Amino acid sequence: MPKAAAIIIGNEILSGKFADENGPWLAQECRRLGIDLIRIVVIPDLVDVIAQEVRRSAAEVDFVFTTGGIGPTHDDTTMEGIAVAFGEPLVRHPGLEGLIRDGMGDSVNEDALGMADVPNGTILWEDPGLRFPVVVCRNVVIFPGVPSFFQAKFRAVSHRFAGEVVQSVQFRTLERETSIANTLREAQALWPAVDIGSYPRFETQPPSVVVTMDSRDSGLLEECSRWLQERVSVTD
Repeated sequence: MPKAAAIIIGNEILSGKFADENGPWLAQECRRLGIDLIRIVVIPDLVDVIAQEVRRSAAEVDFVFTTGGIGPTHDDTTMEGIAVAFGEPLVRHPGLEGLIRDGMGDSVNEDALGMADVPNGTILWEDPGLRFPVVVCRNVVIFPGVPSFFQAKFRAVSHRFAGEVVQSVQFRTLERETSIANTLREAQALWPAVDIGSYPRFETQPPSVVVTMDSRDSGLLEECSRWLQERVSVTD
């Protein structure tokens, strides 16, 4: 199944000026599509930091999703960081330049045209429903940081990296985690292809623990769930 990493780029997120909406939304969307999201990181608008994180993630996963830092201002350094990561120069993409000129007309200036400067070797994904193509450099898919723009663009190209959807079952117990920890450990050893998790819920009265099981194999998921529910007291 495709593996992905998300890099959220922006000083405004790290400083608390704005809350990150893209990471949580992307995690849910990857789950829906069957993509294994293995990492979400938030980093500043620093070229060297962007380059380091892009280089590391690109070597570990099938797709790297970046959000933020692709506008016309001084702190929009994502393209430069990706170029440094791969040892490529920034070049002006004629297709992007044409779109910017057509869209802005007489108001176009060099700051606007600078948004057409991308790492050498970049390609464009021009899927239906996109007013402006998605820029891709190797296995790095570059998205804007504005949540509404990011979500619309991601949905438009998501068919390019969808995998087999993970199935999930869960139950709730009033037993403490300390009481069921060994049972969960045994189940995980018996069904390594099932991801087992336990999550205390103190907002319920009485407090409870939600046990979840995730797998792409429905048969193993059913076996594991049945085995656990025979050994852990389940409540409604």
